[in-house]
Amino acid sequence: MTRGRPGPAGTSLVLLVATALVALNLRPGASTVGPVLDEIRDGLGMSGGAAGALTGLPGLCFGVGGALAVGLGRRVGAAGGIAIGLLLAAVGLLLRPLVDAPAAFLVLSAVALLGMAVGNVLVPAWVKSHRGHEVRLMTLYGTGLIVGGAIGSLLAAPAAAAGGWRTGLGVWGVGAAVAVPLWWWLSRTERRRVVVGTDVDAPPSAHVVRSPTALAMTVLFGLQSMHAYIQMGWLPQIYRDAGLSAATAGSMQALLAAVTIIGGLTMPGVIARGRGLRPMIVVLGLLLVLGYGGLIAAPATTPWVWAVALGLSGFAFPLVIALITARTRSPLVTARVSGFVQPVGYLLAGAGPLLVGVLHDATGGWTVVLWVLTATAVPFVWAGLRAVRAASVDDELTDHARDGVRV
Repeated sequence: MTRGRPGPAGTSLVLLVATALVALNLRPGASTVGPVLDEIRDGLGMSGGAAGALTGLPGLCFGVGGALAVGLGRRVGAAGGIAIGLLLAAVGLLLRPLVDAPAAFLVLSAVALLGMAVGNVLVPAWVKSHRGHEVRLMTLYGTGLIVGGAIGSLLAAPAAAAGGWRTGLGVWGVGAAVAVPLWWWLSRTERRRVVVGTDVDAPPSAHVVRSPTALAMTVLFGLQSMHAYIQMGWLPQIYRDAGLSAATAGSMQALLAAVTIIGGLTMPGVIARGRGLRPMIVVLGLLLVLGYGGLIAAPATTPWVWAVALGLSGFAFPLVIALITARTRSPLVTARVSGFVQPVGYLLAGAGPLLVGVLHDATGGWTVVLWVLTATAVPFVWAGLRAVRAASVDDELTDHARDGVRV
């Protein structure tokens, strides 16, 4: 063993700790605003338009920041890019509660969210470079994303009640700040610049849009993220309009989130085994239909059944995250796929909650909205069946490059 470097067991522990730290800190900055939005508006004198911009920032920043992440990774390596992303997240989250101007609050929120977006894209590429640890790291990463977002939503209001909304928001920057030194150290000690790639064969040069598998993953990711945003923003209100109390409606949202955590724990292993993926996609689509159909027919009768069904259909999120590494070979291709699937998917998904609000106001109820959401199970299943096919994005891009297709 080289002196001063951790051995295999120590290396594995470092990788696991680093993965857990980044995963847990890529969602709370986005999920903690909604529960205390009224307090933020009152404290800053924020207009309705500014509040709307604040709630729309996550999708926009995750899209824009994710698109820029691969270029950053090329320059400083995956670990270095993740360290920079965490630093931006920490700075934005720690400083935004200290300002009194709505514009400054929005700018610092955008800084934090852009930093998180960088991590969203580069972590799968970094994981891909650590052969032999991929399944464990992706399991931890997918689970950590879900847990971090759920913890943020669950504890935002109690933290604000205990110390005020500024403290309740600022405390989430501490975790990101704690993660920065470890990732900075990793960026200095890892000899491979992961995003540049160290494969003997040069990675294919065709644009990711030329890969049917990557396009299918993008559609599935966008649809699932759209459902997640809609469920986070509107599901409690749907339950409350059906006659449930605010506390019960909130508990249904928490139940949905808790069920989704199971998907983060199981999907990477399921993808690695590669068996039963197509039937599973069909089942996820049927669960989506069951969840929204139940909200149409009897939302207050067995509300927990519909919440569990929608939570189980949400297994599609960790499934796509796992597919990004499972359907690529070169870390560079992994980064390019991640840098396409997530930004485009988030931009598509960001319009979902807005359109739901417009449709609800236009129809005066939830029935039409829920039927439209139920119908999205068709493209959801189609994209899922195409995404889980045993194909390699590297091979698809190589075929196009050989045909002279370069973008």
